Amino acid sequence: QVQLVESGGGLVQPGGSLRLSCAASGTSSSINTMAWYRQAPGKQRELVARITSGGRKNYADSVKGRFAISRDGVKNTVHLQMNSLKPEDTAVYYCDLTAGQYDYWGQGTQVTVSS
Repeated sequence: QVQLVESGGGLVQPGGSLRLSCAASGTSSSINTMAWYRQAPGKQRELVARITSGGRKNYADSVKGRFAISRDGVKNTVHLQMNSLKPEDTAVYYCDLTAGQYDYWGQGTQVTVSS
């Protein structure tokens, strides 16, 4: 049973930074893609950033230059460094792991950007 546990969310002022982490357990495969999605109230869930096991990354246009995704392949841990945060970044952030035909989600962590 694959489990994803997220941490690092919270309340931050505009212009501030947060670092999200997601630790995956229960998977023996190192060949997977890990990603962060977010969902704001009344909006659809959207991809924020994705990183493959080979290290290839891609980002939503809205976060390019401000967010950085990284991973520890041995530990199956993914991080999202979020800088220059804006009120529109406020959302529940979800960690996702895709391995073959299987897709797993974390429980989500709230990020609120407000003065």
